[in-house]
Amino acid sequence: MSKIYRIYKTLYELYGPQGWWPIIGHGYHKLDYSFPKNQDEIFEVCLGSILTQNTTFTSVVKSLNNLHIKGALNVDSIEAMDIEELKEAIKPSGYFNQKTRYILEFIRFYKNLDGSVPTREALLSVIGIGEESADSILLYGYSQREFKVDAYTKRFLIELGLISANAKYKDIKNLMEVSIKKSIKDDNELLKTYQEFHALIVAHGKRYYSKKPYGVGCVLKDVV
Repeated sequence: MSKIYRIYKTLYELYGPQGWWPIIGHGYHKLDYSFPKNQDEIFEVCLGSILTQNTTFTSVVKSLNNLHIKGALNVDSIEAMDIEELKEAIKPSGYFNQKTRYILEFIRFYKNLDGSVPTREALLSVIGIGEESADSILLYGYSQREFKVDAYTKRFLIELGLISANAKYKDIKNLMEVSIKKSIKDDNELLKTYQEFHALIVAHGKRYYSKKPYGVGCVLKDVV
């Protein structure tokens, strides 16, 4: 068992299944990996992945709820909204001018997909979609086996001595994916593990890797 997979098993035992990505109206769906169930829910995950840039997911939920109240958690409704109304709705997520532009750019891209699954390369060509957002959209929106790396992931891997401080996103993503694949061969199980692992890292990161000094009291130091 690789060190990375051992970390996953430890976190799962500590926190249990997380049920990400939470869907408005359903919330966290622990051990139910059938979400998202339709195009509107897929789009909601994509939207949330854009809104969560440089902010907390708690703030994103406030924005999504604002749109939900307006009946605007779908492509057509957002596209038809007055732009100032859209900015006001997503204001809790911060950078609302910039994110409004990103959302409208993504909607044009999304509509051209016509229900098909985008490639990672195509997503990265969309203004406002970086590697983390692309992997979030693919992993949680389209159930693709793409590991999402965030700040917590990098922090705990550095603290545990598993990567260098200057490690690039692609290198961290590759480390996680290659390590997990050594222990899991079934594609469905691999997808579930990717989804749970990222969510577990967030749960653990909030406790031990939100403030410096990072990793004080972190149990993972005994695992590796």
